[in-house]
Amino acid sequence: MKKTSVAVLTVSALGIVYGDLGTSPLYTMNEVFFGRDGLSATPEHIAGVASLIFWMLVVIIGIKYATLVLRADHQGEGGSFAMFSLLQQFSGRHIKPLSFLLMFAAGLLFGDGIITPAITVLSAVEGLKIVTPALSDVVVPTTILILIGVFFFQKQGTKRIGKVYGPIMLLWFFAIGFLGLRQILIYPEILRFVFDPRAAFQLLFSLNFSSLSILIGAAFLSLTGSEALYADMGHLGKRPIRVGWFFIVFPSLVLNYAGQAAYLATGAEVFQSNIFYSIVPVQFLIPMICLATVAAIIASVALIFGAYSLVSQAMALHLFPRLKVVHTNEETEGQIYIPAVNWSLFVGSAALVLLFGSATRLAGAYGFAVSGVMLITSMAMYPIARQYWHWKRIPARLVFGTFALVDVFFVIANSAKFLEGGYIPFLLGVFIFSIVATWRWGRKLLRLAYDAYASTRDMRWFLDVKEKLQKNDGRLKKDLIRSVTELDRAVVFLVSKPVKSLDDQVPVKLRVYLKRKGAIPKDVVLLNIEQERVPVLKEHYEVLDLGQNVMSVIARFGFMENPDASRVLRELYQQGVFEARFHQCTIEVSEDEFIVDEDVPFFQRLVAKFFKILLFWSVPRFRYFGFGASASAGLSKTAVPVRFGRKGVRVEPPEFPLDGEENPIDPDTLQPTKICYTEVT
Repeated sequence: MKKTSVAVLTVSALGIVYGDLGTSPLYTMNEVFFGRDGLSATPEHIAGVASLIFWMLVVIIGIKYATLVLRADHQGEGGSFAMFSLLQQFSGRHIKPLSFLLMFAAGLLFGDGIITPAITVLSAVEGLKIVTPALSDVVVPTTILILIGVFFFQKQGTKRIGKVYGPIMLLWFFAIGFLGLRQILIYPEILRFVFDPRAAFQLLFSLNFSSLSILIGAAFLSLTGSEALYADMGHLGKRPIRVGWFFIVFPSLVLNYAGQAAYLATGAEVFQSNIFYSIVPVQFLIPMICLATVAAIIASVALIFGAYSLVSQAMALHLFPRLKVVHTNEETEGQIYIPAVNWSLFVGSAALVLLFGSATRLAGAYGFAVSGVMLITSMAMYPIARQYWHWKRIPARLVFGTFALVDVFFVIANSAKFLEGGYIPFLLGVFIFSIVATWRWGRKLLRLAYDAYASTRDMRWFLDVKEKLQKNDGRLKKDLIRSVTELDRAVVFLVSKPVKSLDDQVPVKLRVYLKRKGAIPKDVVLLNIEQERVPVLKEHYEVLDLGQNVMSVIARFGFMENPDASRVLRELYQQGVFEARFHQCTIEVSEDEFIVDEDVPFFQRLVAKFFKILLFWSVPRFRYFGFGASASAGLSKTAVPVRFGRKGVRVEPPEFPLDGEENPIDPDTLQPTKICYTEVT
């Protein structure tokens, strides 16, 4: 990679990765000394806090994330779902519970992400109170207006994050570093304590458990945003993120935190209990408030962008219901807008601003969920180090066991915030996790029902019927009561499982089509679209000629790509997969009709009803895969009824029984229709 490329990506990382972490000086020291039961600003406490924050940044961000966790990439991607995909390649009894924990971690990140726009923008706007206390009443309304603007303009796309926001954040880091350096030059003695870990340990051991928990919970705010280093790795790569941390972000944060400590140590007045704005010269106060507000907006936009990526990855890995995804940049796959996620974040953030009213009160809700995510990451890193990096057991346990132990202390300390607002991101995380778990469970039921229904006929049988049709001038009756005809049409069947040979089963959609219409198209294309557990794939198509004008097409995309089925079909036509005379085709898609019997046990029925709701709100599979407005004229939808009862799950017979029998006589075979239930374990 060229140096210029690394430089550009490093600046981009400042806007995409370090927005949340970079704006933490706005409120961290305020919470330590002026929050609920904050520490008194004695020389020992000031020196200890400055040292504690410095070493937390070194150990957690510098060593754990920038050095080690960034190595745990999956095809260049990071984040909870990338780590989830990585663990699926391994075996062991601890893999399954860790996989569930990672899904829970993703939910916690989403829940805690609602707080980030609220606290960062609110902290920046609170500088108005320093200008004049008379502006105190406009802080909350101004914050709400800014949040409305931030979320409203998300639909315009995020392609400017790196190009425009990166340089602004570079200015922000230089500004906060300069402000801190200015105070350090006034009181240089503070540096003796910042780099000395003994000052931090002396402070920690001098406090009782209650005060220690409050201190750790407040100081932990300096680490919020640390997971972004790993989650956004796929957008930029490891090197720019590391260069950005070690050469720009880390020095700037250290200088600013040390400068705030130096200001306190001199005994200077702290205006409106806000240390950050107190170190700003009066003539630069309004420009700094404006810059801080812009930096807070950038942090919020980056967080929203990260939430889009998180949900998009979850949908691609079949862990979340499909939502409407708008691609805002035709040249870049990752530039997306998800309206449901966007406005959910807005409602949550705006509600928190109105509920808490100040950054100090809101800080009580911040950090609990993030500390939980950090603990889960440390736990998941152990099997990755053992099986992916081939570490020995003792070094792996020593390194990540130590990190996990530190994270446990963070969780315990932040648990004191639970009743103060920490329950909000936790409950949101539980809700997101319940969606993920229910969606996986429901999809398993549908897959069991489909597999059982398809198991009675293979593709060899279908091609035999099609061959007989051609030999009989497109009409086949033989011993059947109802005839089967050949349609002079090209029909594409969007199927959920790839068909690779004549031994594979006839897709359920094709079986239902044949049963209901009594016809087989002349050209049949079985199109399977899959998103693999890799970010990007170079080879997208695999075309198999099964004979008798039946083609099987497998189109694969990475979970960071946009699967566009309409484009796939046009490219296949240009390649001659369809007969040249077929300038148009019908696209046969299906929708699952999930039926829940009343005899299902209460808890399972409750989960099944919830899955039915998710299924209703989920964007249909064919829409998600690119059959949008331009392809709507060619769509033909078939409802596939799937029944879930005490006996198990099954696909219902595709025709309505006029005689009212549970297993009516099949008019084609004159035999009772027997579709057995598949037991659900």
